[in-house]
Amino acid sequence: MLSADRPDVPAEDGLPPSLLADLKAQIPCDIVFFIGQDSERQTQWFLQGVPGPDAPTPGHEERARTRMADLNRTFWQHYWDCEPCSYHDRTGDLAGVVQTSDFYTTRRWRSTGMRNEFYQHSGLAGIEHVLFMNLPGPGGPGSALRLSFCRAEGSGFSDEDRAALTLLRPHLQQAYLDAQRRRHPAPLLTRRQTDVLQLVAAGHTNAQAARRLDVSESTVRTHLENIYERLQVSSRTAAVLRAFPTGWDTTATVRHAVQPEGRENECAQPLTANGDAAGQQPGPAG
Repeated sequence: MLSADRPDVPAEDGLPPSLLADLKAQIPCDIVFFIGQDSERQTQWFLQGVPGPDAPTPGHEERARTRMADLNRTFWQHYWDCEPCSYHDRTGDLAGVVQTSDFYTTRRWRSTGMRNEFYQHSGLAGIEHVLFMNLPGPGGPGSALRLSFCRAEGSGFSDEDRAALTLLRPHLQQAYLDAQRRRHPAPLLTRRQTDVLQLVAAGHTNAQAARRLDVSESTVRTHLENIYERLQVSSRTAAVLRAFPTGWDTTATVRHAVQPEGRENECAQPLTANGDAAGQQPGPAG
């Protein structure tokens, strides 16, 4: 189910719709949503649903955008008061899998503002049970990737459903990262930039990396600044994750820019975890 070779990776964001459809079959429900949201900024940067919503009819796109903006405001108006919706933000239990019946009786759920105002006006008026699971978002605190499984009739979600999602959670996170890498392949890095970043990934400071590469510390800082700009990140950790998605010591994951003739082998040897070139004796301790 979690194959990385699915051809339907969305161009903008999210998971392959075929994967969401398989999840819907694994956790039987009427509709499953995958949403990128930021509770601190009260925004959603993408929303997927299976089955998906009908496309707006020609000439009604502006009306559809206005309606979505209204629904977004309604959602955030009731977000913090809706205990299962805001559970992960309120408690810090980012890995928990919860459902509405953990917090509300059916009667109380039906009286909440989230169900009566948001679900009612978003075409989900009959939803009685919702199962929530969060994945880490790409931003800071409040940023999350949320899976919501919705049922209109029947009993709530079972312990088996919850256990299955708990087991699938790290694999779904990896599936999202794989989709992101396919959408946004890592830009080319020069060989020297790769050498610097490998040392950073191994835990070396700028000064230690400079000694290893026999350059000045300011040169290492300049390399890092250029790496951040090229990878469109703002930290050492983010740069390592972006450039080495399958592990920092897998040199094949980074594409190098073509070097001038005669310099193809400059600093091209992979580095060990100590920052030494493979096959060479370790240099002086840094």
